[in-house]
Amino acid sequence: MLAGPTAVGKGTVSADVRDRYPQVWLSVSATTRSPRPGEVDGVHYLFVSAEEFDRMVAADEMLEWAVVHGRNRYGTPRRPVEQKLAAGVPVLLEIDLQGARQVRDAVTASGLQARFVFLAPPSFDELVRRLVGRGTEDSEERERRLATARVELAAEKEFDVTIVNDDVHRATDELVSVMGVGSTTPVAG
Repeated sequence: MLAGPTAVGKGTVSADVRDRYPQVWLSVSATTRSPRPGEVDGVHYLFVSAEEFDRMVAADEMLEWAVVHGRNRYGTPRRPVEQKLAAGVPVLLEIDLQGARQVRDAVTASGLQARFVFLAPPSFDELVRRLVGRGTEDSEERERRLATARVELAAEKEFDVTIVNDDVHRATDELVSVMGVGSTTPVAG
């Protein structure tokens, strides 16, 4: 399970896992937010309406879910994760702090094993630079996300391992190693 503050590069590291370590299955979260440029439904996220998200929650189809940055909802569909785990496939969840806490509770209650990995920025200034640099949020949304990031950074001690995302390939390799994936030799790419 991978969590960390906004703009730390969770999506970038997860995409690198997808590209270089095909033996790891990356869970696709559902969200009520609109796609950003270049995002593909079913690959980066399952983009669903608020009504569909409500239906999924009511039907207990979410392993975890939360309102993130006070606006949109994100969640992990339960069935695909359970199917992959039952088949012995290494699973990576990329989620926020609230979701990580819910998953930790679920794992503890079920007796399953999981590693909780916190992806940290090299510095807070670098986090701000990355958020501003991606250019996908207006100044009000950036401030909201930075306020959330401060809370998320303070929760680092709740995690089993911290990986600093100062280099995407190095952070990816460390993450896959922490997951205990049998062969950690990446696919050339």
